[in-house]
Amino acid sequence: MGKLYERIDGRIRTFIENQPVFFTATAPLAAGGHVNLSPKGRAGTLVVLDEMTLAYLDFGGSSAETVAHVRENGRITLMWCAFSGPPKVLRVHGEGEAVFRDDPRWAGLIMRFKDAGVDGPSARAIVVVHARRISDSCGFAVPFMEYQEERTQHAEHFARKTDEEFAAYCEKKGTVGVSLDGLPALPLPLPMRTD
Repeated sequence: MGKLYERIDGRIRTFIENQPVFFTATAPLAAGGHVNLSPKGRAGTLVVLDEMTLAYLDFGGSSAETVAHVRENGRITLMWCAFSGPPKVLRVHGEGEAVFRDDPRWAGLIMRFKDAGVDGPSARAIVVVHARRISDSCGFAVPFMEYQEERTQHAEHFARKTDEEFAAYCEKKGTVGVSLDGLPALPLPLPMRTD
């Protein structure tokens, strides 16, 4: 039986922090626009900032649909599934915002991700999510799966790039500056990191 929660604390916070993967879902306002659903991983790249706010690192290597959608309308849902232990699916429906490298809040926020490790310049934005609805459901149909270990290819690949090389990489990708539907995504040229 599903339950609503007033805040992210206690068992809910522990559940979020113990999951090795989560999913983000966003969509543009246009009825014919592309809905985006993305898996997110890498230990230390999601933090609970307070009882109503989470943040995660947006890395290079993919398109920027989520960033474009939250810039346009703010709507975002985060979801976690228990692949081990008691069955549970948790969703945080909220309002998202993208904090870019030249935002005055960047330096303070990026410090919250010290457990993510150092992989060069590949953090291109921080997505902050202000929770509006926090709920769970049974998760009875989610299979058991065994977590083995983190994949290291992403961090290793981008650790070899300088900030300038990463900015050039972002400019060459067609779906970084604009979304599939032509919405503004990441600012290009990508601001240099100051942290």
